[in-house]
Amino acid sequence: MELGLDGDTVVVTASSAGLGRASAAALADEGANVVVCGRDPERLAATESELGDLDGDVLGVETDITNKGDVEALVEAAVEEFGGVDHVVTSAGGVPPGGFADLTEREWYGAFDMLVMSAVWTVRAARPHLEASDVGTITCITSTSVKEVIDDLILSNAVRRGVIGLVKSLSRELAPGVRVNAVLPGAHETSRIEELVEAAVERGDHDTYEEGLDSWSDGIPLGRVGDPRELGDVVAFLASDRASFVTGACVPVDGGRLRSA
Repeated sequence: MELGLDGDTVVVTASSAGLGRASAAALADEGANVVVCGRDPERLAATESELGDLDGDVLGVETDITNKGDVEALVEAAVEEFGGVDHVVTSAGGVPPGGFADLTEREWYGAFDMLVMSAVWTVRAARPHLEASDVGTITCITSTSVKEVIDDLILSNAVRRGVIGLVKSLSRELAPGVRVNAVLPGAHETSRIEELVEAAVERGDHDTYEEGLDSWSDGIPLGRVGDPRELGDVVAFLASDRASFVTGACVPVDGGRLRSA
């Protein structure tokens, strides 16, 4: 399917690894100019180089998305390099696991900055450029935890729901010029899951990596975890004119694991 993203400019936060990187790759593959960011300069440089082999131009900007000034500088760099911003994709790293009794007040504040305020700062900085674009979109990568809680992930369960409130509100406030959606990923074979599976193999919980990875597919009707690019392709679709009547949507990409509507 031709998505018509060639020449558009996209800012993707937390995109030097994981689902943010997969989304950036899908967008660059469609010919979009993509601005990627991350805190690790070596990993960011590798991402910029690898994605640079795709159809779109790629710019890497070292960014701590929990720092408002860094986020504003990220958007400014995109505008300076490409002349504007047509699409924003917000992603964020994982927050500490644990139950209610396990986590400090500081960890709650940190999770809010990481998951919610990073999206708020990005949208605030990019809004004038999105509204000036003929194709402005915002897509927020969250988690299936906004629909069904996940044991021992209370920060994700509680705080990520603020992003959904933001998405639903902005989809009305910014209409009709800017469309705003969310994707809700389930388990995908990111570097984080790879690390967890490898650790489980080392502990003797599984004999092989393949066996350990397969254990993550329990409860997924499609019988496997996702490839990160499968999530990225949904993100690219939502940014495209092919999704021109889609706004305010929260789209699960989880192989059917969610039981709720």
